[in-house]
Amino acid sequence: MNYVFYDLETTGTSPAFDQPLQFAAIRTDENFNELDRIEFRCRIAPHILPSPYALAVTGVTPAQLVDPSLPTFLEFSQRIYQLTEQWAPAIWIGYNSLKFDEAMLRQTFYQTLQTNNYATQAKGNSRFDMMNAVYAVHAKHPELLNWPVNEDGKKIFKLDRLAPENGFNQHNAHDALGDVEATIHLARTIANGNPNLWAELLANHDKTRVQEKLATYKPAEIILRYGGGDPRTYSGCFCGYSEGSATEACFFDFENANLHELMSCTDEDLAKALQKSPMPIRAIGTNNAPSVFSIKDPTPEQLQISATIEASHEFRMRVNRIMGSRYDNDNVMDKPVEQKIFGGFYSSEDKKLLQKFQEGDWPVRQEIVDQFTDLRLRQLGRRVLAFYGPEAHIEQSREQFRSYVREKWNTPAESKPDWTTFESAFADIEKLLEEGKINHAQRTGLIKFYIGKHTQLS
Repeated sequence: MNYVFYDLETTGTSPAFDQPLQFAAIRTDENFNELDRIEFRCRIAPHILPSPYALAVTGVTPAQLVDPSLPTFLEFSQRIYQLTEQWAPAIWIGYNSLKFDEAMLRQTFYQTLQTNNYATQAKGNSRFDMMNAVYAVHAKHPELLNWPVNEDGKKIFKLDRLAPENGFNQHNAHDALGDVEATIHLARTIANGNPNLWAELLANHDKTRVQEKLATYKPAEIILRYGGGDPRTYSGCFCGYSEGSATEACFFDFENANLHELMSCTDEDLAKALQKSPMPIRAIGTNNAPSVFSIKDPTPEQLQISATIEASHEFRMRVNRIMGSRYDNDNVMDKPVEQKIFGGFYSSEDKKLLQKFQEGDWPVRQEIVDQFTDLRLRQLGRRVLAFYGPEAHIEQSREQFRSYVREKWNTPAESKPDWTTFESAFADIEKLLEEGKINHAQRTGLIKFYIGKHTQLS
């Protein structure tokens, strides 16, 4: 299967309230021979204020954000979506992509009404994260890579330090295409250095294979990294799935859990025990390409624990129910529409309307928006009409959304918004100047840009 190595540069770090500004991808065959290369940018969406820190890191200027020659965010999203179909089936690979880039893509597709928010997992596509692979290399075969360290002697796993340390000297950090090339270099280095390890790691892109491996109840290893420490290996076995989730596996930790004590607990005490640190039972996303390995020579004690858990249906059900209950108080309907992405699946009729919305012209889109049964789609659809549709059709909606943007961008700091506001932007500009990350000319340009955005709302 072919690989699609990709990266995004964005307006900030919040998938729900920021957006990609640049997309780059290189499609290769299984031997990393390049088949396609693509890179494009877009304008900033009308309802988003960029983080000054993001602009300083990426080097994007205010002029680029509003460059009329660039596609709109809607057009940008449509183009990426088309690539997920055009290049399918493929394994979509990034660096720290499962925690960041994938979340950004899901929100991009969701907020622009693409037909499937999970396009990198559809039509034969799947996902893989090179950062997780690097963690596994460090834990199992550290000799394959050179490991940069900081002034305190701690290892650094950031791409812009790791790739140059391992012979990639053309790295244009914080440029999407440069990061893609650096990611391919690391993948090739690992694959050439230990083909068997690479094959074993890559096999975890298939959630079915991961689930089949876990479902044997045989002792297994999973490699994780917490905080700023080194990645480490955790030994354990499968303990069912969190209630309400077909992909969140429960992983019993041999080292940090006492099976006899947990099995004899009341439900209340078991719930408390499962919240302790270190965690006795961990939640593992089987669709997130976890670094799971079979233990070749398990100890008699590990085999006994695994066999007991396999035979203890009642205990597993209790664990699964408690693990699933962690989400019971997550009332998604009280949140902004951006954070309702996991608020339920679309009906089959709405899915058909989404396809027509993408294919239709603006008058057709306007008609379709009122036909959605899902309130999220109605709200997001009206936003798309107001932001990108022709003036004649949506002047009333445009004024409503101008009011929405005004309120959003002027949210007071004490409300702790998850998005950039005028108040936080101006404060961050001064911090950037103090830290020497921008000069006075750049400060002036940024201030002028944000004042201009403020003026547009008045």
